[in-house]
This record gives sequence, structure tokens and C-alpha cells, in this order.
Amino acid sequence: MDRLPRIPLADIIDRFVDWITMTFGGFFDGIANGLAAFVNGIVTGLGFIPSILLTIIFAALAWWISTRGIALFTLIGFLLIDYLGYWDPMLQTLALVLTSVIISIVVGVPIGIWASQKETVRRIVTPILDLMQTMPAFVYLLPAIFFFNIGVVPGVVASVIFAMPPTIRMTVLGIKQVPADLIEATEAFGSTTAQRLFKVQLPLATKTILAGINQSIMLALS
Repeated sequence: MDRLPRIPLADIIDRFVDWITMTFGGFFDGIANGLAAFVNGIVTGLGFIPSILLTIIFAALAWWISTRGIALFTLIGFLLIDYLGYWDPMLQTLALVLTSVIISIVVGVPIGIWASQKETVRRIVTPILDLMQTMPAFVYLLPAIFFFNIGVVPGVVASVIFAMPPTIRMTVLGIKQVPADLIEATEAFGSTTAQRLFKVQLPLATKTILAGINQSIMLALS
């Protein structure tokens, strides 16, 4: 019995990846060097601060943002990390998470604004976000390692891909939830699209956008 013909899918994918690596190697190297320098800069900057002083700063921030209980938990947690000798790895993890969250915000919020203004963009972006949130985070490490080699950069790239969707989704949701009568009022007064966006829609959507950023932070930590 003749066997069905097989498509050499693995060879095709290998050749495609090799072509991308050879053609755009300089581009990926530039991104990798930039991200590595940014992460190392955060680690170096935080490393100059004594651990006890940085612990007090984070505890004070937790008290200011949240409650005394959270501040006490933060204080005990950082003291325990320092006591167990994991301070330097903690700084590296913190730098990776901060970098991932910053990129998620800088890239995700504009995409969310664009998708909220253009229905075609929203229809294209939504299934992509669904796919990004369906896969576990470590799945994104494989292609990231192919293009950026082993190191902190693949971790940043994988974290950004995994953590960015909530920021985009909540930005779209927050802007879409602005009452229609307010939009009609701005149009009646002759406001431009930019004026309506920055003076009405974004201020009213701030809480929803911040909720999305909070989810992105949690996903980056995970």
C-alpha cells in the first residue's frame, strides 16, 4: 500500500527560521543589546542603593499606596530575601518585570487606543490577543531564544507577549465605556478627535486602564 506523501514541514520551518535569523540578525541583535542594557542599567542603579535603604523605600511606597499591613508584609519580605542571600537575584527579577511592564504599557496603551478608534483594527487585534493569552508563557521562550539567544532578553520578550494583552483589552474597554452622551456633547461643541480622546475619553477610562496595567504586572510576575 502506497503511503501518503508527507510535507517536510520541519525542514520548511527550520529554513524559514534560518532565513529570518540571517536576514534580520542585525535588527534582533540591536533589540537584544538595547533591552539587555536597559535591564542591566536598572540592576546597576538599584545595586548602588543599600539593601536596608531600598527595603525602607519599598515599604514606605507600599504604605503610601496601600495599607500599613501591606507595608509591614513588604518590609518583612524584603528583609527575609536579604537575609537568605537572594538580594541580587531579586534585583534581576525586579528589573526584568519592570522592563516587561514598561514595554507593555508603552506599546499596549497606544494599540488599545488605536483599536478603540478603528473597528477594523479591533477585529484584527482581538484574535491575536486571544492567541497570546491562550499559550502559557514558557511557550514564547522558544522563538525568543531562536532570535535573541539565551539570556535575560528572551525572558523580557516572553513576559511582554504574555503580559501585554490585558493592557490593550482594558484600554479598549475603558474608552468604549465612555457614555455616548458625553461623546455627542463634545461633537456638538466642535471638538476634534484628539481633543475628545485626551480631554474626555482617556481621563474617564483611567481607572479601567490602570486595572489592565495591574493585571499585566501580575502576569509579568507569573
